Amino acid sequence: MATCNWSAYPFTIYEMGGIWKAVGGVYIFAGPGSEPGKWKAYYVGICDSFRDRCPTDEHWAEAVQLGATHVHARVVPRQLERDKIEKQLIFDYQPPLNTPRAYASRSA
Repeated sequence: MATCNWSAYPFTIYEMGGIWKAVGGVYIFAGPGSEPGKWKAYYVGICDSFRDRCPTDEHWAEAVQLGATHVHARVVPRQLERDKIEKQLIFDYQPPLNTPRAYASRSA
């Protein structure tokens, strides 16, 4: 499996249509970046179960419209650690679907 590091955390790269396991973790909807071999994050999320969350995540369609092609996933069993990683990745990469403006436009 191919991997990619985000803020020093290794993530495995998947296609959305894959088979997801019922384990918790952090995921990123990503697409090719402006430089070869680089990725752009469109959305960062956390879940208690990839199997329950990833195939039905409401952000996937929007992320695809922006350029997402893959899901980068990292198993993180502990909720506190998932929260910490999610916050750090959002801060470091500022994915467009995690911005306050994105949340405001969806709730309007």
